[in-house]
Parts: sequence; C-alpha cells; structure tokens
Amino acid sequence: MSSLSAQHADPSFAELFTPKLVTVFREGYGWADFRADAVAGLTVAVVALPLSMAIAIASGVSPERGLYTAIIGGVIISLIGGSRFQIGGPAGAFIGLVAGVVERHGYDGLAIATIMAGLLLVVIGLLRLGTYIKYIPFPVTVGFTAGIAVIIFASQLHDLLGLTIAHEPSALVPRLSSIIAALPTVRVPTVAVTLLSVATILALRRLRPQWPAFLIAIVVAAALCAIFHLDVETVSSRFGAIPRSLPSPALPAFSIEKVQAVLPDAIAIALLGAIESLLSAVVADGMTGRRHRSNCELSAQGVANIASILFGGICVTGTVARTATNVRAGARGPISGIFHCGYLLIFLLVGAPLSDSFLSPLLAPFLRWLPGT
Repeated sequence: MSSLSAQHADPSFAELFTPKLVTVFREGYGWADFRADAVAGLTVAVVALPLSMAIAIASGVSPERGLYTAIIGGVIISLIGGSRFQIGGPAGAFIGLVAGVVERHGYDGLAIATIMAGLLLVVIGLLRLGTYIKYIPFPVTVGFTAGIAVIIFASQLHDLLGLTIAHEPSALVPRLSSIIAALPTVRVPTVAVTLLSVATILALRRLRPQWPAFLIAIVVAAALCAIFHLDVETVSSRFGAIPRSLPSPALPAFSIEKVQAVLPDAIAIALLGAIESLLSAVVADGMTGRRHRSNCELSAQGVANIASILFGGICVTGTVARTATNVRAGARGPISGIFHCGYLLIFLLVGAPLSDSFLSPLLAPFLRWLPGT
C-alpha cells in the first residue's frame, strides 16, 4: 500500500523546479555536446539578430531594445528554465500589445507593466498553475495566432511602402485608415528594396533552406542601398547609432497611478507570455521526445521579463521559430541558448558600428514572413 501511495505522490518542489540545465549536466555533458551547442547557438543567433531588432521596431521602440531583450531575457530562460531547447527573446506575438502600451503609456509604462507581468508569471509558476495552460481550446490558439499575423502584416505596410505618416495608431482599423490616407507618399525605392528582400528570402528558403535567409537578404539589400545611394530610410537615419554596450541596470519610475493604469496590460502580457512560452516548449518536446517542466519554465519567464526591463529591454518569452531552429541545428541542451545570447552580445559590442553603415536598412518588413517569431 505504501509503495502504491509513493507512486502516486505529487512531485516534490525540487522535481518541479530544477532547471533543465542542471538536469543536462547530471545526465552527463561532454565535449561533443558542447561543440554541438556552440554551433546550434550560432545558427539561432544568425536568425535572432535581425528578428530581435525588427520586432522591437515594429513594437514602437528602438532596435537595440530587442537585442537587450534577446541577450538578457534569453540567457535567464536558458539558465533557469524548464525546457532543454527553449530560446527566449522578443516575440512577434507581443507586437500589437507592446505597441499599444507604448502608445498609451510610453516606455516607462511598458516597463512597469512587464515587471508586474514577470511577478505574476513567477507566482503562476510557484502555484503550479502552468499545468492548466494545456487546457486552452485549440480553436482559441489558432484564432489568436491568425489575429497576430494580421496585426503584424498591417504594422509593416508603413515601412514596406515607405509612407510618410506623422503618427501611426496602434489599433488596426485606425492604422489602416492612416495608411490609406498616406498612399500618395509611396516611395518607389523602398518598395523595390522590400520586394527584392522578400524575393531573396523566398528563393533561399526554397533553394538553400539551411542558409540564414533573413540575414543574407538584409546584407544584400544594405549593399545595394549603399552602392546605388538609394533614398531609403535606415535604422541609423530613424533611430540613430545603436549603442555598443549593455546599459546599466535601472528600475523605471513607479507611481500608484501608473501601476493602476497598466494593470490590465500587465495581466495581458503575463497570460500571453505564459501561452506563448509553453506552446514553444511543447513544440520542442514534439520535435525531440523530451518533456519540459511547465511551472519551472513559467517562473523562469517571469524572472527573465523582470531582468529584461532592468537592462532596457521589452517583453520576453519563448519563441517558437527560434526554438525550432535550435532543435533542427542539433542542440543538446540549454547551453546552446546561452551561446546564442553570447553571440548576440558580441555583435552588440563589436558589430554595432557596422549597423550604422552597412547593415542599416529597416528590418521590420521581414516580420511578415515569420509571424510565429
């Protein structure tokens, strides 16, 4: 009787919240695993570099905030998360939500909402509520994903056409109205560069699927703009030079009024982050046959969101496309995610000057082709 009770006993706290990084080391981690993770991390970083900046731009903040998010939030998720293969960073699913919060409350409002969401995620994880996320109906997930795709597409029309819009609303219908009103300001060089970039991505995906199509498209487009001096807006012309180091950690200015104002947004960020991160972990499980620890993952996501804001980032979550890329690249464990963050940090410290000259065309149009970022 006692043995039967032991078999059905609830898992201990340690079993539920031990990071997968610890589990991987306990199972045995050798030099071959290290090399595989180093290569996988580089592959993911090549994908994450343009996407992190593009998602930040589409969310209404400066591009370096996307890099801060991928570096700081990503490394926290890999260090203490409950999935072997999860890659954390800014996600396309948050674009509409983040853009709306920034429009209404500014970046400080977003920072407060994200810290509150992080605390909520930690509590959700500690209360072991992550198990119930799987009961969300599939049609809800499908509709949610489709809605994100529509919002992302609409958010890119401005940059795709090179329109001149003094203020672009974050809501879908007003945004479309402002785009229609600005159609006479279409810039032909911008449209040509966008179509060339999209054609390059589609061609590489068909002919050379293992190549980093997004990064190659950016390099080709940037080179043509520089050689032919095309009148195309760039990251540098819109946002200025990208910082060449991580900022010092700092808390946003809190006030009771601001906390009350952003509370609904904080709840939305927490729920969206929980769904997106666990969906990504489930995808990784399906590809590898492994099992993630949902409550450990949610708690890690909460800590990662708080840390991301401290270093000037935005909302962070598990990302389906980058996680799938990590698995396909042969990752053995969370070390690949840590490598991915390290490579991005190297780019920030060493490669940022290049982005002001060579890698400077706007990155946001590429988001339309990967709504599951």
